Formats: sequence, structure tokens, C-alpha cells
Amino acid sequence: MTHAQVSRRNFGRLLGLAGLGVAAPTLVGTRSARAATRTWRMTGSAGAGLTGFDTALKTLMQARNIPCGQLAVMRKGKLILARGYTWSDDTTLSVQPTSLFRLGSLSKAITATVVSRLVQDGRLSLSTPVTQLIDMTPPSGRTADPRLSQVTVRRLLQHLGGWDRDITPDPTYLDRTIAAALGIALPIGKADMVKYGAGVPLDHAPGSTYAYSNYGYLLLGQIVEKVSGLPYATYVQQQVLTPLGITRNRPGRSLTRATGEVPYYSQYTGPSVFDAAGTTVPSPYGSFNVENRTAMGGWLTSAVDYVKFTQIFDGTTSVLNKASVDATFAKPETGLNADGYYYGFGWMARDVTGGRNTWHDGSLPGTATIVTRRYDGITWAVLLDQRDDASGLLYDYNTISAPLHNVANALTTWPAVDLFSQYY
Repeated sequence: MTHAQVSRRNFGRLLGLAGLGVAAPTLVGTRSARAATRTWRMTGSAGAGLTGFDTALKTLMQARNIPCGQLAVMRKGKLILARGYTWSDDTTLSVQPTSLFRLGSLSKAITATVVSRLVQDGRLSLSTPVTQLIDMTPPSGRTADPRLSQVTVRRLLQHLGGWDRDITPDPTYLDRTIAAALGIALPIGKADMVKYGAGVPLDHAPGSTYAYSNYGYLLLGQIVEKVSGLPYATYVQQQVLTPLGITRNRPGRSLTRATGEVPYYSQYTGPSVFDAAGTTVPSPYGSFNVENRTAMGGWLTSAVDYVKFTQIFDGTTSVLNKASVDATFAKPETGLNADGYYYGFGWMARDVTGGRNTWHDGSLPGTATIVTRRYDGITWAVLLDQRDDASGLLYDYNTISAPLHNVANALTTWPAVDLFSQYY
């Protein structure tokens, strides 16, 4: 089981401790001998009195030997901290507040937003079945589950489509299996994953059971392309990012880095999904296909840009109106889970005294990310270029977020500064 699977089963319960009075985890572990030569470089700026956030991120990174990190903190629509952190012996490496990181599943909120925009514009209905929107013909010799016609856009957004990766392997990570089943060469494409998945029986009746599904968000990305008539990323840029002035976001790539993109680190290797021989590669570079994952987990962005993106859900932008934001955080037909929270459209959500907490995490080989929107108007995004290392310390949502909650809870006054003008 990956850290991503562990965290998504537990991080909501841990975040919600409703008033956010969580205790900082004890960070223990030994660093490698090489880490002893590392030095800190911190870029960006912050309002007065916010050094506790820097200390929290640096403590977490140093305990885990994480070379590159980013933190942006926004309060009531104003950017009050924008930092890049480098903990490395490579003096040429210097993370900036605008450096690009792979987002992992924080990408899902972007996809959910553009789908909501299509609904808002009257071009799509949440109740339309996926089978009426894109081709769900299974491979030759396979039969589609008859319940596919009950998988609606809304159910895809809320992970209620019926696919359960804890029962049937996630088809978005089965590149070799899919290539063999379809009789095609590697690398496979998004349409190949859709076709293969269309022949996989559902694990649950649609609408009955929450089960986190990358495949469902892959389908949503394909729906965006079909309905808009444009490439998914192009339509997202036009309808979601450009109205916010965000120009740095872009789809990630598997084997090359964009200008300003950080390197990714992992202690693991794996077989390449880009060649038949399965050449052993560093896990972040070729053991999975980033190009196929844009809609579910493949965007690049900075923490500054991501907290600006979250302004959409504060109701202060032209991207989504109040009805669309309300629909984003409406409770699903399954209601609250046993831990008292639920999945909206691309966000976990918990109603608390004074408002609502919403959040998400992202996880890929070489990537760990979180976003937190607190009921009191404080939002932060943390982006890291490593998911695991020899220390064995966790990278789950609560471990990363708890120290930041403690810093925020201890503050009695907040700076009035707004740093957004430095980046837009």
C-alpha cells in the first residue's frame, strides 16, 4: 500500500479534529552521512511574525532529507508568506517561490473546477452518464459492466463510480498489462487506459460506496476534451487559470523537466513504462506515465499559484459562481463517512463550528503535496520533491499539516501584507 493510500484513508480524520488544535508530531530519524554537508537556502518573503511557518517546514524537511520544498500561506485572500526552501549540498539548486513542482492529486481540484465550469456554462450536466459522453467500449473479448450507465459525472467527481483500487488494481498504473491486453506498444495513451478500464467489472454499485479512483478522474479529463472540443489543458488554462492571472501551470512530463521545475528524489527504482524491456529507472522518472495523469495528478505548479487557485472556492473570482461553489462542497449521496467528513468535487470536506475545513493531499514517487483551507480563512499549500526516504518517517497529510496548524493556532495577530503583487 502506498503512502497515498494510507493518507487518504486517515488524513481526513486527523485533519478534522475540528478546532484544529492538533499536536505537532515528533520528528525523529537519522540523516545520511552526505546530509551532514547540506546547507539551507531560503527564498521569498513573509509578513512579520510568521517565522514559525519557516521553522515547521525546515524541521520536517531536514528530518526526512527532503532537498526541495515550498510553502505559501494565504489569509482572507491575501498572500502573507511565499517561500522556497532548499536543503542540499548542491549549491546550484535553489528553490524559488515560483519554482514548479508536480502536484499529484491536488490536480483533481483543477479538473473538478473545469468540469464545474462546463456545468455552470450549460454545456454539461452532473447527472449525465459517462457512457453518453465518451466511448466506453471495452477491449475485444471483454464485456462492459452493465452498471456503467449509472456512473454519472457527479459520481465520478465524488469517487462514487464503483471502482475500488483496494479490490481491483488501479488501471492507471497498469501500463504493461494494458499494452499486452490491447496488443499495442509502450508507451500507452489515455484512450488506451479508458478502453481497458471499460472492460473491468465495477467493484461496487455506482453511488453506493466511496472509493478513491484515479480512473474516474481520467474519465473526467476525457469528458472535458469531448464537451469543450479542446485539449484538456488548453481548456483549463482558458477557463480556470487565465482569469486568475496564473500562467506558470503546465502539464508535467515523465522524462524531462520544465524550465524552473525542481528535480525529484526517491530511494526506489522501477521498470520503465516507456520501453518493452522495462529498463530500470529512478521511480520518479519513467516508472509511471506523467503525461497520462494530468487530469488526475500530473499538473505542475507552484505553491503561490495553488493558493491563488483556491480563491475560486472563497467565491471571490469570476471562475465559479456561488451555486457552483456550493455544489462543489455539497454532501454526496452516501453522506458523511464514519469519521465525519466527505469527498466533494476534488476536495475532502468537514463542517465544523464556524464554517468548513477542506483539504487534499497528493502523492507520487518523488512527490508529496498538501493543501489546507481552514474555516477561519487561512489557506496553505506545501509542495515537496520527495515522498519517501531511508528515515522511514511518514509523509501523510497530518504529519505535514499538523505543525502548520500549531503555528497558525498560536498566532494572535496577523500581518496585513499582501505579497500577490510580487508574483502577478
